[in-house]
Amino acid sequence: MPIKILIAESQPISREGLRALFGTQSDMEVVGEANDGQAAVDLAAQLGPDVLLINANIPGLDGIQATRQILAVNQEIRVIAMSDNVDGHFVRQWLGAGAAGFVAKTNGFSEFLSAIRSALARKIYLSPDVAQVMVDKYVLNVEPDKPSAAVGTLTTREREVLQLVAEGMSTKEAAAELNISTKTVDMHRQHIMRKLRIHSVAELTKYAIREGITALHT
Repeated sequence: MPIKILIAESQPISREGLRALFGTQSDMEVVGEANDGQAAVDLAAQLGPDVLLINANIPGLDGIQATRQILAVNQEIRVIAMSDNVDGHFVRQWLGAGAAGFVAKTNGFSEFLSAIRSALARKIYLSPDVAQVMVDKYVLNVEPDKPSAAVGTLTTREREVLQLVAEGMSTKEAAAELNISTKTVDMHRQHIMRKLRIHSVAELTKYAIREGITALHT
């Protein structure tokens, strides 16, 4: 039987490209596509794929939270994150959530194949550039990482609000995106700032980038 792959990626052109490339592999089949984190959770439950290939910065439900929810239901699914952000702390968060691999999106398709085959062999796969970052930060202690533990105190909704605020959405736009009131968005933002001990939207944005909660770059 072919390896069943679920792709979770918000960009249609990226999903189409990956589907086409996997279509060239006789032992692999793309069984579904999700454009946000919640859709990935729902489709994983419905389709039971062997592998979930997920954009680490997928919108909606945070990718790390989505991974935890998926694995809580089915531990057999091998989750592989893909991202432009190869910060060591961000990668470590994904591995801590149960991901079986992390691939830099700048790598070629062969890296995705290697990651999938390694994950199915019950091994953790890091593409070479990601592995080098991890070695530099956590083995050689080059530029030691000083992550904030406070991110773990945020609820799923607070992480969603933080992501949208960091990506430049106004209170009204964030409320519409999440289907909640502007007053609720303001309440969540106040809770986030208190928990993180942050006092401005600019600081929130920097924090979200550093923690990999948003794909924006400085």
